[in-house]
Amino acid sequence: MKPIKLWTIVMIGILAFGSLSFAKDSEKTKEEQDRLRNASSVMTEILNMPDNIPQDLLDKARCVIVMPSVLKAAFVVGGSYGRGTMVCRTDKDFSGPWGAPAMYALEGGSVGFQIGGEATDFVFLVMNDRGVSSLLRSKVKLGADASIAAGPVGRAAAADTDTYMRSEILSYSRARGVFAGISLEGSTLRPDDDANHNLYGHSVTAIQILKESEVHAPAFANDLIVQLQKASPRLKSS
Repeated sequence: MKPIKLWTIVMIGILAFGSLSFAKDSEKTKEEQDRLRNASSVMTEILNMPDNIPQDLLDKARCVIVMPSVLKAAFVVGGSYGRGTMVCRTDKDFSGPWGAPAMYALEGGSVGFQIGGEATDFVFLVMNDRGVSSLLRSKVKLGADASIAAGPVGRAAAADTDTYMRSEILSYSRARGVFAGISLEGSTLRPDDDANHNLYGHSVTAIQILKESEVHAPAFANDLIVQLQKASPRLKSS
């Protein structure tokens, strides 16, 4: 009877460990789902603001990055503080519909632009192929590895100045209902590999998600993708 009892205990332990691991994996997956839902909410609200991203710039963007609810406290300690997602147009020339999201992290930077202690949402427009290629690396320092500028605000705002035309990335922020262009030079953007694993259920790189058509968007990313498709259905040549 003793060997049977020992085997029973071992099996119970294995099942308990497996259940715990499954619960942790499910919790991590839910976190990424929540990030996508929050990103979708941010884009909905920003696109519905009277003074938001100029249509001409949105139509020329290859990719859009959304970082919801970045907190000032995290900037103060200088650690990892922004978690969001990047969605790109499909096809080699980025002329296709918006595709599957890749999770990204924002780190470092200045605290000067923060408003009080409230959370700030960030939106980045990636304006050309060079910008996309830079962001597919392990880590990109904004202003050094990729040029960045504060984007103009207003659907009819002039968006053809040299600054906007030359910049690889245009950045925006929203806090306390105020939406404005903001410079984030010195910050870094990188693919969030752990989050992508949690979201898709297996190891997958940002390049595979954003450049290879066999990676399909999860159902709970549809709201964000549909919003972008409705707001800018096709790429406009620069």
